[in-house]
Amino acid sequence: MEEKLFFYYTNDLHSNFDQWARVAGYLKEAKDRKQADDQSCWLVDIGDHVDRVHPIAEAFMGKANVQLMNDVGYDVVTFGNNEGITLAHDDLYHLYDHAKFDVVCANLQNLRGDNPPWFHPSVNVTSVNGVKVGIIGLTAPFNAFYELLDWHILPPLEILDQYVKHLAEQTDVIVLLSHLGVTEDQEIARRYDEIDVIIGGHTHHLLRTGETVNNTIITAAGKHCTFVGEVILTWDHDLKKLVKKEAYTTDISHLAKDLQTEQNLNDLIVQSDKVLEETVVRLDKTIEVSWFRDTKIMEKLVGTLKNWTKADCAMLNAGVLLDQFEAGEVTLKDIHRICPHPINPCVVALKGDELIEVIRASFTREFMELQLKGFGFRGEVLGRMIYAGVEVETEIREDGQEFVKDIRMNGRAIDPDYSYHVATADTFTFGRLLPEVAKSETKKYFLPEFLRDLLTNTLKKDYGSR
Repeated sequence: MEEKLFFYYTNDLHSNFDQWARVAGYLKEAKDRKQADDQSCWLVDIGDHVDRVHPIAEAFMGKANVQLMNDVGYDVVTFGNNEGITLAHDDLYHLYDHAKFDVVCANLQNLRGDNPPWFHPSVNVTSVNGVKVGIIGLTAPFNAFYELLDWHILPPLEILDQYVKHLAEQTDVIVLLSHLGVTEDQEIARRYDEIDVIIGGHTHHLLRTGETVNNTIITAAGKHCTFVGEVILTWDHDLKKLVKKEAYTTDISHLAKDLQTEQNLNDLIVQSDKVLEETVVRLDKTIEVSWFRDTKIMEKLVGTLKNWTKADCAMLNAGVLLDQFEAGEVTLKDIHRICPHPINPCVVALKGDELIEVIRASFTREFMELQLKGFGFRGEVLGRMIYAGVEVETEIREDGQEFVKDIRMNGRAIDPDYSYHVATADTFTFGRLLPEVAKSETKKYFLPEFLRDLLTNTLKKDYGSR
């Protein structure tokens, strides 16, 4: 006799709730259909469901996301870096207190004491006809951030060394929920024959029909849940082994929305508005924002960053502010809308010659007009870099391109060999946007504060009642 095991999954929603009612409708219908046919079916999520870019996630610190997953009927989830390092320690500790599903993450360690009550390294589930499935979860080890929040993420391969053989002895099938990225998933598949399925995320890769590496089928469904994934495993009870592994993704962007979920989201919007309606400051006149020229608000924000971090100088790209502040009351919701990025302040050490190169690169048209997606940035373009603590003199060439003519700090030329402490957005410590910043061997991140927390302080200090 053969039995089919069905897993439906989501990954990297990033609080894209415009799509969520479609996700809910698709998953609830799929689960109801399979259960009506007396077939085994599980709903799983691979993390980064929470993203504080959305006011619902911001107002409820991710707990509303958990409630929405409860409503759909998820069975097992793991979490990603957007749950792990964009929430204060206590907010993550209590994030899943009311979850009706299991949370698995084998490499989480609480540096303040015991792990949360909801924490499970792995869980075992059983099919209708008795097939035992072990589900283990892993999340990306961003310990430069986690440890500032009193968590530690253990090395994924070391954890798998501890758990895989034990799971293989207890279960018939092993499924890994991996918020590690496609390269790590492929390496794990090469190393561990016992793992049958890796359902992935984090790097937003889309594998329409899966990918087989060694003995393992790997799958992932992109980002924002435009696609929902499905894994079908066929177990032969006579042979006592899997005889077929399939993985598919379905584009659900055209499907009808689940009406109850849509109503729940509308209710949450109303509730989040109430949470974020606190007035921060009252403005006599509108605060102008521009992505491609200096403005007073950006100058003051960068000054706040420099002073708050006690750095030698500071720099922020003007694209972090998405809109102007209108005259009248400015609320927490306004600040969140205008600066929605889950970006933390940081300080890096740069030699003078590296700082000069960074400043020159930031004035290129290619840099300012870059339409960045990811690295915490949720805006349109990077925009002009604004500086505090350093004076930059520029000229416009005949071709219209701006170039750096002179750079000084406190009236003196930059010492090419001196190490300066430069405050900026953590965005620039990743990837290749500013290589000198990314490769700096000295980086200090500030958590759990976001740039918008410094923006709030700036508005209160510089634009409040006088």
